[in-house]
Amino acid sequence: MLIKLARLSLWNRRGTVLMTWLSLTISIALLLGIDHLRLEAKNSFTSTVSGTDLIVGARSGQLNLLLYSVFRIGNATANISWPTYQRIIKHPQIQWAIPISLGDSHQGYRVMGTTPDYFAHFRYANAQALRLAQGKPFAAVYETVLGAQVAEKLGYKLGQQIELSHGVGAVSFSQHKDKPFTVVGILAATGTPVDQTVHVSLEAIEAIHLDWQQGAPIPGRQLTAEQTLAEDLTPKSITAMLLGLNSKLATFTVQRQINQFKSEPLSAILPGVALAELWQMLGMVENMLLLISLLVLLAALVGMVTTLLASMKERQREMAILRAAGAHPWYLFVLIQVEVLLITLLSLLSATLLLLTSLYMLQDRLAADYGLFISLNIVRTETLYAGVAVMLLSALLAVIPAALAYKRALADGLTVKV
Repeated sequence: MLIKLARLSLWNRRGTVLMTWLSLTISIALLLGIDHLRLEAKNSFTSTVSGTDLIVGARSGQLNLLLYSVFRIGNATANISWPTYQRIIKHPQIQWAIPISLGDSHQGYRVMGTTPDYFAHFRYANAQALRLAQGKPFAAVYETVLGAQVAEKLGYKLGQQIELSHGVGAVSFSQHKDKPFTVVGILAATGTPVDQTVHVSLEAIEAIHLDWQQGAPIPGRQLTAEQTLAEDLTPKSITAMLLGLNSKLATFTVQRQINQFKSEPLSAILPGVALAELWQMLGMVENMLLLISLLVLLAALVGMVTTLLASMKERQREMAILRAAGAHPWYLFVLIQVEVLLITLLSLLSATLLLLTSLYMLQDRLAADYGLFISLNIVRTETLYAGVAVMLLSALLAVIPAALAYKRALADGLTVKV
């Protein structure tokens, strides 16, 4: 009976209640969304690479090197020459090496040149190996293996031919149309930037650029795909390399030796250390965003209580009639509390629906532009705790109008004031 009365009372004031509900819904969705994005972004970044001891690239900051080599964000300042790569991998402490070459794209997805060692040694999450959902790794020059999301979004199947574009923009007017690639494999989904990558061989990267110079075709030098196969396709340079060592104890020794490499300036970084630095830099931003969202939520709750206080004068006769009908003052106190909790509960449910809809609409864009793979599963233990905390806070703030209703004298609502 109490809940029914509270529901009917809210419906009678539906205009004011609607505005309160909207403000609370947006505030709660903002709070839950920021917290979910923060945790999912951290999980997405930390699960991207596993088992790699060192990442080596041209001399630059370690965050820049980590972002472009692993997350496909940004670009390298320079390349590593092929002779340097050959010298480094001969180090007795290096067990395996994965060279990568970046700089091309396909319909907005990054193209990465590498070797078959990539499929054998690359690990993500908790040392999980890459797995082919269909087909096989590339073996010929003009063969490609697609990431799961590339194949799904573009609708590619095994045996189809695709064309690569020069540069990494979503729209490119410099395309390698004369040298198409055949899809021979599609990787299983990993939830990492691998899903957003088109994989080809290092020789393929070299082949499509034989008749190009400084980002444009060389006038008068047009080589067909068949003609390039007769050329020397040994890479001249690579963008970066991932290294696995025989012993973890040798990590710092090998890192120091590479950083002091005399032939050309190089940087060797530890992925875990670089990730820790990244999150340390973002820690203050995370806290500020959470604080702002909390203040917005608090403002919405205070606004709800203020609205209730403003309506108490209009509800004097309603409260007096309830008292005259035999309602105890505590009944009025609980009635106000139930009204507040109903509004808050409805706002929590609608905020969850709003957040799920927003994440569903932005999921692909976040993955394509920032390499962030955000899960739609927003219900976690922390989320439930946050919901309970919001309910308790709203109940606490509702004590003010509820106490006012409790203390209101019966005569206040029944006396006609002139």
